[in-house]
Amino acid sequence: MEMGFATAVELATAIQQGKTTAVEAMEAVLARIGETEELYNCYVTVDRERALQKAEAVQKRIQAGEPAGPLAGVPVAIKDNLHVAGLPTTCSSRILASYRPTFSAEAVRRLEQAGAVVVGKTNMDEFAMGSTTETSAWGVTRNPWNPGHVPGGSSGGSAAAVAAGECFLALGSDTGGSVRQPASHCGVVGMKPTYGTVSRYGLVAYGSSLDQVGPLARTVEDCAAVLEVIAARDEKDSTSLAREDTDFTKALVQDVQGMRIGIPRDYFGQGLDEEVKEAVLEAAALLGQQGALVEEFDLDLVDYAVPAYYTIAAAEASSNLERFDGVKYGYRAAEAEELHQMYKRTRSRGFGPEVKRRIMLGSFVLSAGYYDAYYLKALKVKAMIKAAFDQAFARYDCIVSPVAPTTAPGLGESLQDPLRMYLGDIYTVSANLAGLPAISLPCGVDQKGLPIGLQLMGDCFQEKKLLRVAYTYGQLTQDKMPAGIPGQFVQGAKTVSCPKDQIEKAAVAEAHAPGKGGM
Repeated sequence: MEMGFATAVELATAIQQGKTTAVEAMEAVLARIGETEELYNCYVTVDRERALQKAEAVQKRIQAGEPAGPLAGVPVAIKDNLHVAGLPTTCSSRILASYRPTFSAEAVRRLEQAGAVVVGKTNMDEFAMGSTTETSAWGVTRNPWNPGHVPGGSSGGSAAAVAAGECFLALGSDTGGSVRQPASHCGVVGMKPTYGTVSRYGLVAYGSSLDQVGPLARTVEDCAAVLEVIAARDEKDSTSLAREDTDFTKALVQDVQGMRIGIPRDYFGQGLDEEVKEAVLEAAALLGQQGALVEEFDLDLVDYAVPAYYTIAAAEASSNLERFDGVKYGYRAAEAEELHQMYKRTRSRGFGPEVKRRIMLGSFVLSAGYYDAYYLKALKVKAMIKAAFDQAFARYDCIVSPVAPTTAPGLGESLQDPLRMYLGDIYTVSANLAGLPAISLPCGVDQKGLPIGLQLMGDCFQEKKLLRVAYTYGQLTQDKMPAGIPGQFVQGAKTVSCPKDQIEKAAVAEAHAPGKGGM
């Protein structure tokens, strides 16, 4: 079998039918990593020996006729804030450079139980704090469609690995769009399920009331297959939910006849790139041509979503990250003479600038004099945003919007203006504040050949409606999906290629960013 850029479902079927093996699939992925990883830097850890051993074990089960799972033999990548027993979990931070967990995250355990084989751990913004995968202590990850640009973040390593063919599936975490935004920038599909659908056990917390594990894949079908595997009640996570409607692959029907789709006017105003706006509105019009009822409406409180999100997320981050003090695990400053000096030096050297910025902001809004003025007020706004979406979903089956105001920025652009980077989350954070499901899928490319993402948001527990709409759109627009060769997109009869000079310059484009390496 010529695996190339086959989908995960196609690969799993081929392995079950004996057309290829789990070992051959893993060897092909490892060979691909060897060819491209120096340029893209998608991974923090690749354990070749472990991956091949796991693939061989899966293949033996298949040959013995034993149940091997629906994803048997499929190579998957795991974001480096999700535990995989025996592999380092660094959260792309120096403060956790030496940490190796003794257990796997529940989502990872369920993937492996379904037969998937972990390739390694992917790069990310440090502790998931960033939108570009440039705040990593292990260097920047580059966008496979143009290495002079970022892949998005914080799950940029996972999205780029899927886009570059360095894995078939990946897991990421989404606190304010960290699965959907890099999926958009890398031209792949990324989904954030309803809060509580996937266990957060084994996920290093950033914002506990916002975080959710989600899949990244090449197709909507692959995303549905992964979500079907990892969605389950988990006694180890008190926020996880028992659901009986997790047969998500049954929602993959090409039919939107009679579905009600809303377009929020507030999401298409100032600050939105014209090419992105046109692509998203064209996608909505196409769904209308298939029988969906598409109309514009007003969605209030959009302007308050970003400040409310960053207030809450920073507050929760300052609480969650206080455990990284050099006492129990991870990096410790060696020359400290007393406890408080050790705390200060460990955290000053172990955390990067963006993490420190958010910890300080979170500590400020939780302080005695400012709690009511900032954090409590943000919680009230969060409740108002949820109420606004409740009203919207009383009228609509799903909401169509952009994923990000622009396509992927150039390397270094966002780090020069953190506030601008925060504002780039304007279309994604509301889903996390309200606990809603949302999916990002490709809907075209801009003049630079960079992918444009379409976001679909649904009411709580309505993933099946989103998958149905997304699948229908994907089937109708396969010519706007990524081509099989990294650096190329096919749009109709036109192929847009990554400029050669960008690829050549990418090797030295890290001068502005943190360097690779450990302590």
